[in-house]
Amino acid sequence: MKSIYVVEDDANIREIELFALKNSGYRTEGFECAADFFRAVEKKPPALVLLDLMLPDEDGIAVLRRLRADPDTARLPIILVTARTTELDKVKGLDAGADDYITKPFGVMELISRVKALLRRMPPETEPAETCELGEITLRMSGRTCEVAGKAVELTYKEYELLALLLKNTGTVLTRDILMEKVWGTDFIGESRTLDMHIKTLRQKLGEAGSHIKTVRNVGYLAS
Repeated sequence: MKSIYVVEDDANIREIELFALKNSGYRTEGFECAADFFRAVEKKPPALVLLDLMLPDEDGIAVLRRLRADPDTARLPIILVTARTTELDKVKGLDAGADDYITKPFGVMELISRVKALLRRMPPETEPAETCELGEITLRMSGRTCEVAGKAVELTYKEYELLALLLKNTGTVLTRDILMEKVWGTDFIGESRTLDMHIKTLRQKLGEAGSHIKTVRNVGYLAS
């Protein structure tokens, strides 16, 4: 039985989520603050996390980044559940490493459907390749670091995922739909602009090496 952790400071909403998940066959634990949640994760990481953005002791985005920075939880499926509904909020959450985003108020059936869909999408745990290289670009998978000509380049979680996908498929044109599905794994308003924005920032951060990321008009992008 898969275990799901719910991090939500509103007791009523937390109980609704826990009740719905238990009725769907999941083992659950609820937490009203980040501190209690991290103590539980240290003992036993869950199969998936439902994370509220507005917590009493730590911002949800900060919690998300801490999870993604830890090798033990870097691939942990995370769904944000929040009252913040703007496109910018969604982009910020997804770029920080969330796999999906649900806005309040939400329907219980939608919540369970998204949980099941995300768990189905997650690949089996495999040992990542040590490095992925193209020209002067080097990605070190174990530490999720990026270097250009030996100099460290700081990437967001989604920028790293996008660059890694392109480099693992060097010489192959990846369509916009494939990139959105593999990197974001969800549909949301403004998705096309989001992909273009990340390609633009990637090229800027990579400097001259950014020329390895090429646009294939009306199709997608290519690393070569």
